[in-house]
Amino acid sequence: MHKSSLCRHRLLALAALWLAVIGVACATDTAPDVVLRGQLQGADDHTYREVPFKVPEGVNRITVQFESTGRDEHTTVDLGLIDPAGFHGQQGLRGWTGGSKQLFTVGAIDATPSFAPGPIQPGRWALLLGIPNIRPASKAEFTAKIWFGHPGDPAWLPAVLNPPLRKEAGWYRGDLHMHGAHSDGSCPTQSGGARAPCPLFFTVDDAAKRGLDFIALSDHNTVSQANDIRELQPYFDRLLLIPAREITTFEGHANLFGTTEPLDFRLGSVPVPDWNALLAQAATLHGVLSINHPIRPNDETCMGCGWTPSKPVDMRRVQAIEAVNGMDALSPTYTGIPFWQDQLNKGFHLTGIGGSDNHSAKVALPIPGGSTAIGLPTTVVHASELSMKAILDAIRAGHVFIDVQGSRDRLFDMVASVGNQAAEMGDALSASAGSTVRVTMHATAMDQAKAEIIMDGKLFEPEENLAIHGAKQTLSFDWPSDGKRHWIRANVRDAGGALLIVGNPIYIN
Repeated sequence: MHKSSLCRHRLLALAALWLAVIGVACATDTAPDVVLRGQLQGADDHTYREVPFKVPEGVNRITVQFESTGRDEHTTVDLGLIDPAGFHGQQGLRGWTGGSKQLFTVGAIDATPSFAPGPIQPGRWALLLGIPNIRPASKAEFTAKIWFGHPGDPAWLPAVLNPPLRKEAGWYRGDLHMHGAHSDGSCPTQSGGARAPCPLFFTVDDAAKRGLDFIALSDHNTVSQANDIRELQPYFDRLLLIPAREITTFEGHANLFGTTEPLDFRLGSVPVPDWNALLAQAATLHGVLSINHPIRPNDETCMGCGWTPSKPVDMRRVQAIEAVNGMDALSPTYTGIPFWQDQLNKGFHLTGIGGSDNHSAKVALPIPGGSTAIGLPTTVVHASELSMKAILDAIRAGHVFIDVQGSRDRLFDMVASVGNQAAEMGDALSASAGSTVRVTMHATAMDQAKAEIIMDGKLFEPEENLAIHGAKQTLSFDWPSDGKRHWIRANVRDAGGALLIVGNPIYIN
């Protein structure tokens, strides 16, 4: 969160409410920008009161957390928000929640249900308090904490709006690519006689039923789905919903995760002459950017789908590659794995991820040439907790493997060690010439499969047997370091050779 310009204390007396308005100096990520405090008494029964506060220039979100005492005496406070246009202005009453919500947000793109998104004008705003009940002899104290958002803030701020769904570290399963009614996703209508833009609820509900922990809603060049996410997230309290967009251009597609800020996607225009200009713009938004399905046609069959930039691209601006899109890992024509490995060989530390690219939430099984089921493939992330920031940080770090066939229970990790150093997938390890690197892998729910090792894009066959026999198995081998730069990763294939797992690399030296 940007530091507030309200670096002074202010006191305004409102006799009817005995109200103090206090500005909090120099807000941090968690501290509110403004705190409003006041008192209610019996005379306030069946009245409405405005509690004003000032919004400075450059704000694009207002988040309010409201608390009051007196509930044990049946004191009730309803809550609304009025913008500078006043109650009767074009968008003046920005929402009314009654007493059902003590935490709400209003932003330019999205808002808590019962509030309306839209521009945040500087000037006098006010909380609107309605008091349907307070006993004649009762008194109640209230506190309203207010955070201001600013352009460029990540979608996980303020933190009060985005608590982790789970606080423990672990492997979390998700799908990072899907479409609904906000772009070209469709599903059968209620009657089944036609297709219609598919409401986001069906996508989210399907992901929850498939046992996923997180999904990214990545509609084409829009983040309008963020308003639906704001409604759905409180109900889906075991499934993290990450706002995203598929940047869709005539020279390739890319997903941008973790931001709802505007992004000019008009590649080839004066403001956005090439991908480097677009990537520079995206970098200011603090999200994670992944090139999607890089090996695709770019013609009338799939206009703009393949990665075909007209000018060289600075890949340092990219964090990930969609190495597996839908079922393409099983196709020698469309698999993105070779493209990803070429970038690794060029020295870029790019995380390999997967996404279903689902366009129909009710797809039960893959449709040849069409949509694949949600969670096929599944991107499995080793994160410190189940929160948007933790998942995206782990993707940046490369702590990821791809469950190609979208199981619910396959797990895989890989650690390389030298002496007292250890590195997991995505990490770097120093190994001097002549030292021995010990590589250890743990595989779960892959009986009768076999691990294969990829070193700098080529198959490496250690002397040790890497066959898997049992529900859980630890595999290991030694690699003699030559002191040079390498990357090493692992796949797992079933007994018939079909790809089950795509692991991310460990970088050596």
